[in-house]
Amino acid sequence: MELSESVQKGLQLLADQSAVNHRSFQVLLDVSFRGLLSSRADPTLLDQSELKHIDRIHLKQIHAAVTTFILEAVKHNADKSTISSCLEELTLSTDRIEIFFSTYQKHKKDIERLLSSIGRRPAHVNDVSWRLQYHMKNGQLDKINEPFYLISLNTENEGSSEDINFTCTTEQLQDMVAKLKDAAKSVEKASQM
Repeated sequence: MELSESVQKGLQLLADQSAVNHRSFQVLLDVSFRGLLSSRADPTLLDQSELKHIDRIHLKQIHAAVTTFILEAVKHNADKSTISSCLEELTLSTDRIEIFFSTYQKHKKDIERLLSSIGRRPAHVNDVSWRLQYHMKNGQLDKINEPFYLISLNTENEGSSEDINFTCTTEQLQDMVAKLKDAAKSVEKASQM
């Protein structure tokens, strides 16, 4: 996992046992996970009595770093060895790494659910149906006699099915088909590299 310089500095501050004692370390982890999983922002989140002795600027930097590290670890589905090696590089002790990992394991599924609810993947097209129709007259009773297509895309996104319907002229349909062919060729070329 790639971590920014500010995240690395925050985690190094967390590793400093003279600045963050054992009890403060545990409270900081709990506060960070609670902050991520809370449905609304709590301005008093860092106002715990166990954290009063830590410089406010450092406390905020540590909290931001821990929160970022948690999100990155969940995003990359990091295992124990990845997390351990990352935190060891930042001079965290073995017992603190164990405490972090056990807390991480306890909340990982909840944070995965949270992250999956935030992001949205594009829908997967399952089926396409179309129908040719003719536009015979317009509202002013003028003859038009233009064909147009009714297109229906059956899509699925996260288990729910949805139909996307639209109409297009012959030229618009030909343009869309050409663009889809270009996209298919690009994907084919990319997969051959």
